[in-house]
Amino acid sequence: MKSKTGILGGTFDPVHNGHLITAQYVLEKRNLDKIIFIPCNISPHKTDLLSSSAEHRLNMVKLAINNIPYFDYSDYELNAEGVSYTYNTLLYLSEKYESLELIIGYDNLLVFEKWYQPDEIIRLASLVVMKRKTDIEEKRNRYFEKAVLLDTPTIEISSTDIRERVRNNLPVDFLVPESVKKYIYETNLYRQ
Repeated sequence: MKSKTGILGGTFDPVHNGHLITAQYVLEKRNLDKIIFIPCNISPHKTDLLSSSAEHRLNMVKLAINNIPYFDYSDYELNAEGVSYTYNTLLYLSEKYESLELIIGYDNLLVFEKWYQPDEIIRLASLVVMKRKTDIEEKRNRYFEKAVLLDTPTIEISSTDIRERVRNNLPVDFLVPESVKKYIYETNLYRQ
């Protein structure tokens, strides 16, 4: 049987427990061998967003998944510089892994036709969409038929909220792994 690898991209500023819980859920439901977390350099959909440095975001991902054998990371997009296009990443990863599953959120499926090379992405990887009970099924594009919709737990944790809490000296316990919390405080992230 060939191995199945999930790809989960994001800004991960910071990576939080919601990311880890839903990733594990998808891994189990899709019988994946592992999931690779890929921090993006510049998201094509958030070019105006000022993120923490690539180094900080990658370090936090490494800390969060350390000792979890079925989670891995790739710094491919961070090293590629410029805007991170999923298509290029999948081209690169398809040379290393046999069967890829791209894990995206429901909101991304709704705008999938605006992605760079969406048809090529689907050729390179199965599209797995995390759908929460709160997602309202609305406008459907032609990619709905090609996607596997997976009901995933609704976990209301957001990186924006975590950054805001740190800025306001509020605790972030239970929102991020302990190692990530320590890193945020030691490096003084999100303080300014």
